Amino acid sequence: MRFFIQTLQLSWKSLLLHKMRAGLAALGIFIGTTTVIWLVAMGEGVSYQAQQQIKELGATNIIVRSKIVTEGDETEDEARLRRYGLLRADYDRIVSNIPSVREAVPIRELSYPLRVKDNAVDAKLVGCSVEHLSLNRLEISRGRWINDTRDRGDNVIVLAHETAKKLFPYEDPIGRAIWVGSEFYIVIGQTKKRTASAAIGGSLEAREYNLDAYIPLETLRLRIGDLVMKEVAGEWQGEHVELSQITVGVNSVEEVDETAAIIESLLQKYHKKEDYAVVIPKELLEQAERTKAMFNVLLVVIANISLLVGGIGIMNIMLATVTERTREIGIRRALGATRQHIITQFLTETVVLTSGGGLLGIAFGLCCPYITDFIRDSFSYFQPDLLANVYPEINNLNPIVVPWSIGLSIAISLGVGLTFGVYPARQAAHMDPIEALRHE
Repeated sequence: MRFFIQTLQLSWKSLLLHKMRAGLAALGIFIGTTTVIWLVAMGEGVSYQAQQQIKELGATNIIVRSKIVTEGDETEDEARLRRYGLLRADYDRIVSNIPSVREAVPIRELSYPLRVKDNAVDAKLVGCSVEHLSLNRLEISRGRWINDTRDRGDNVIVLAHETAKKLFPYEDPIGRAIWVGSEFYIVIGQTKKRTASAAIGGSLEAREYNLDAYIPLETLRLRIGDLVMKEVAGEWQGEHVELSQITVGVNSVEEVDETAAIIESLLQKYHKKEDYAVVIPKELLEQAERTKAMFNVLLVVIANISLLVGGIGIMNIMLATVTERTREIGIRRALGATRQHIITQFLTETVVLTSGGGLLGIAFGLCCPYITDFIRDSFSYFQPDLLANVYPEINNLNPIVVPWSIGLSIAISLGVGLTFGVYPARQAAHMDPIEALRHE
């Protein structure tokens, strides 16, 4: 212990003899460790934001749809009146029996004529609940959205952007009455224009939202009913469907597959025919995994570059130090110092240098979120127009300092000291003492 303390004191004094050089070497390590923490924090912030956007597209949603099952042995009456699809009891069973379900949103949708005076449109009439608005990222431009308690069973309707435009080209539709089939409904809201969702592989279908019309689910059940009759080729055909779709949301991507399997098992018990489809957004899940993998590779590359740059700088400075202290090394060897003593001294100096710069870098790295907020606030105060032209995702980026990046920084600073300090220390230890004493 006494030898270690003496070596540490000697190393500190040797470094203080060349304050500028030691400071610049420590600065290199300081920048390296700070860069690791900052870039990892930035990467984590970007990764988190990307994951949230992927989740918003539906990566944590399981879509359970009704589907028609045609069988060769069905009777003429069964072909004329088809009963299939999800039941309201299925919704109740999913909500009450599966703990991982965060939310479940049922809808019933069908093509239906809407009319105002001479203006008419065949819209997709959607019976839904209040959660449908946020689930599909719809926004209200006029009026309000459906309220499950206030509007339960009432003849109220919210028009999508294009639906409202076709029915009311030059007027505000709010408060106006329209024909929905053979009944009057009062328009209480209008949604903003919404970009159609593109089809993603076999998991999600394309969906057009701008020609929709939304009414309370209970209203659709009471006013239109589960049975819808249509005249096809001169004869009446009907479909009896209680729910068209149930969108089930879970808390994390990891729970999707397991929850989907439970839902499928639960539905099999109560459906004689497979008149449903459980759809998992596999492409979105795979994209989430690819995004994580790409950021992990990026972080490994950052760590390796920081280690290499910092290590080369330390090695150069320590080799210069060995050359300058050749005579000192010769005197110490002549007085009885062993090669191990010389190696220990130079390695200790390197570790002191790198650990000092590393600790300062870690302290500065922890300030990353606060410094980012300060820079953003400064730009918003002095250059508001500049930030206005930047993407919202960049403006809202929040670095996330993760604990493992601190451990990585400590490992890098110590690894640099030990790895790149060994060669200069061995060079010093293997000097010929006589030649070292002759050195001027």
